[in-house]
Amino acid sequence: MLQIFAKIKEFFLKYETKIMLIVGFCLISAISYEFGILQGQKWQQKPLVIEKPSDTRETVETPNQGNSEALGSIESATTSKIAVPTQAITNMTNCAYVGSKNSDKFYLPTCSYAKRVKPENLVCFKSAQEALGQGRGESKCK
Repeated sequence: MLQIFAKIKEFFLKYETKIMLIVGFCLISAISYEFGILQGQKWQQKPLVIEKPSDTRETVETPNQGNSEALGSIESATTSKIAVPTQAITNMTNCAYVGSKNSDKFYLPTCSYAKRVKPENLVCFKSAQEALGQGRGESKCK
């Protein structure tokens, strides 16, 4: 029995640095794993919200145009959706630059400021020279 303990002691003394390295690595891995679990629990308290850009088309519901004779006086409850492009999106895609009637600036259609212009105030320019010719200044937004 003493001989077995002597062999074990000799093994540990011979490979002491390697054994300590492996034990240390395992401890660091376990601590890192637990830290990750704790951080994950904090993130689960607040749900992750992914916002998708709104569709560039509005939908208008219209009654289903079925056979009115077959339906008699009862109208169909089903509706079909027809996509109607918004005026602002249509106007902005045909313009090289856009501006507002109430502003002295002009923007690229992709600029965040251009997207804030109300459709009824939207002014379309085919070139920057046309907008500059009307006394407008170029926006810093790219």
